Parts: sequence; C-alpha cells; structure tokens
Amino acid sequence: MDKIRMTTPLVEMDGDEMTRILWKMIKDELLLPFIDLKTEYYDLGLEYRDETNDQVTVDSALAAKKYGVAVKCATITPNAARMEEYHLKEMYKSPNATIRALLDGTVFRAPIVVKGIEPTVRTWKKPITIARHAYGDVYKAVEMKIPAAGKAEIVYTAEDGSEMRETIHDFDGPGIVQGMHNVDASISSFARSCFNYALETGQDLWFATKDTISKKYDHNFKDIFQEIFDAEYKERFEEAGIEYFYTLIDDAVARVIRSEGGYIWACKNYDGDVMSDMVATAFGSLAMMTSVLVSPDGTTEYEAAHGTVQRHYYKHLNGEPTSTNSVATIFAWSGALRKRGHLDGIEELAVFADKLEQATIDTIESGTMTGDLALITTLDHVNKVGSEEFIKAVRTNLENLL
Repeated sequence: MDKIRMTTPLVEMDGDEMTRILWKMIKDELLLPFIDLKTEYYDLGLEYRDETNDQVTVDSALAAKKYGVAVKCATITPNAARMEEYHLKEMYKSPNATIRALLDGTVFRAPIVVKGIEPTVRTWKKPITIARHAYGDVYKAVEMKIPAAGKAEIVYTAEDGSEMRETIHDFDGPGIVQGMHNVDASISSFARSCFNYALETGQDLWFATKDTISKKYDHNFKDIFQEIFDAEYKERFEEAGIEYFYTLIDDAVARVIRSEGGYIWACKNYDGDVMSDMVATAFGSLAMMTSVLVSPDGTTEYEAAHGTVQRHYYKHLNGEPTSTNSVATIFAWSGALRKRGHLDGIEELAVFADKLEQATIDTIESGTMTGDLALITTLDHVNKVGSEEFIKAVRTNLENLL
C-alpha cells in the first residue's frame, strides 16, 4: 500500500531512557511503514538539554506554537542523583513545566479503558478526565531554608514604589519557607480551556480547590472560573445539557470515589499532578493514560503521562529482557497524527490514528499484554510479552485493520 502523505510536520520531542527506546520502536514498526512521516525533531534527552543549557526545550515549545501540533516522549527531571549520574551543569527544571509555561496550556489526562483491565474502584464505569492547570503554584515556587530565628515576609513593590507586605512567620529557630504565585491571565486561560473541552466532549465539568483555607489564592481561582462561566458559557452549557459546578477538593475526592465517571475534573497544578496519577493507577496503570496539553491559541501537545521507566532501562542496557508498557506513548503519537490530519484535511491520517489505537486495544483484549497488565487482568488466557514483542503484535493487528 502507498504511504499516507503528510503536508505539515509534527513537532517531535524525543526523550530519555526506556521510553526513548520505545519511541524508536514505535516509529520503526507502527509509523514509518505506513506514513511518509514529517516531523521537526528536537532531542530533549537529558544529555542534549545539558549541552544546549536547556535551550532545546524552549526551542521545541516555540516550534510547537509554529506548527500547532507536537508529540513528546517522557523526559527526566533531574534531581541531585541525576546531576551526578549525567554530570550535569545544573539541576534543570522539568521540561514539561517549561513547555507548559511557554504554551500557557491546560493538561487533559484520561485513562485508556480496555476489557480485562477493571478499575479498582468498582463504581467506575466511564473514564474520568483530569484537567490540570499547567502554570505556577509549587512548580514555579521560590523556596528558602531559614537558618535561625527571624521574620519571613511576603513583599510586593508596585511600579510607583508603594509596598504591600504580609508576615509569613516569626521564626524562633531554623525552618523553611516557600512563596508561590499565579497570574489571572493564566487562570482565565485554564478556565476557558476547561469549559471549551467540556463542550467539545459533551461532559460535565467539576472544579475543586481549598478556598475555605486559602481564602485569597484558591478563592481567586474559584471566582475567575465562576465569572467566566456566568459571562460566556452558562447558556452554552445549558444548551448542551451539561453541568459546571464548584466544590471543595476533599468533597470532590469523595464524589469521585462514589461516581460512575464520565466527567472532567479540573484541578490546580499540584492537585492535578497527584489526582491524575491516582485515577490512572486505579483504572489500571500509569502507562494506560493519555495526556494532551491544549493552549488557548489551539496549540496541542500529546505525551505519555508516565516517567522514563528507569528500572527497565537499566535492565535493557544490561541485555536483560523487558516488558515495558508502550500504550500511552503509542496513543501520544496517534493523538498527534489525528490532530494533524484534522487540521490539514488529511482524512487518511486521522483514520490511520483511529486504527492504530484500535489495534493496540485489540492486542490487549485478545490477551497479549506487557507484564504490568498481566498482573492485574481479569482475562483467563494471558500471553505476557516483552516490550518489542508487544509493539510487533500491535503491528500485526494494525496491518489486518488496514
């Protein structure tokens, strides 16, 4: 068969460790045989980020803005141990946080539901989508270790020189302090992205913070959401037959556990980080979670929601067999290809993306799966396979569908 032609490149952001190995396998087995793949490539592997002083991460985000669609591999966010292991110049920030800040987007994460992998929460019957604000809070925080007794303050100096200040704490000994921020423009973008996504998908939208305790910071999020909803979206939601409501984060957790699913749960940055992992794990696996960053200008970046699978990577380097789940990475590629196809009017590309996802699901539902799923499946006949074997099994099913 002739390869599907692309007219506009995807921005391709390569990554680290085992997911980098899977990235190449997926391209070689599932994409290049069928698509005349056009990408603008950026190496976000930790070594090259260090070589470019992390400029490559910024360049990749700017390229995503230019072309509108990007696909990203999982990347390492270095800690002290990684600095030593990779002999880094500095402890670079999370590439995801850098890209999200530059694109001013909202991250939507939803589990990939397949037969035989049942949620541990027995009431859940439909996917729960986590909408995570992608700017500020603890990820942009300034921190300080307090060496001894003294007063810590927040000080705001206006352009005219006037000041506002609040005492954080009068320390009587050593401690720690942290300052967080957010901006109304980003919170507004977050709100509109959530409302638009709810309308596009026909799902109810929940939003939760802790405004009873954080009476200014969290309350500001709550107020902006409500103001935008009332002014711009209330009638549209009523016409679509969907609902928006706000509740406290602890009440939201209780509601989620009792629910059937099938809605969008919007969270602040850290809450979304934690809750998306909880939802993914409860639905089966972190490797069975889609993640898409949507910017107000329409820029869309697809990625896997999990990490670089370090333990499997070291096994791979030692020549030992691995059974690493590549499903979320496959779905990152399929999501990006589908979006590119829709934007460029290439229906073949969108259809291919649909069939790639179906082939992946069919592979698991037929009993062929990686080790993480084999441990939890309810299917009777399971064929546990290695990392490469799984991708090749998906290719067989994909060829049958094509």
